[in-house]
Amino acid sequence: MRTDTELKMQALQFLNQHLGLVETERFIALVQREKFDYTAWRQTLFTELTGEEISRQAMAFSRNSVQ
Repeated sequence: MRTDTELKMQALQFLNQHLGLVETERFIALVQREKFDYTAWRQTLFTELTGEEISRQAMAFSRNSVQ
């Protein structure tokens, strides 16, 4: 298991890689500004997708991010 600092650093690196610096800063500002319930958000995130479709999208994302 990673330390909290390692987790934060890896998350920021991921966001920067996929969103860029400006959009990462914007995302962080949005999360800090809003009352955000991650658990409620997560429970409704993929309600319209089947497990098979989520898996298919995850595999496609993985293939595209390796390049």
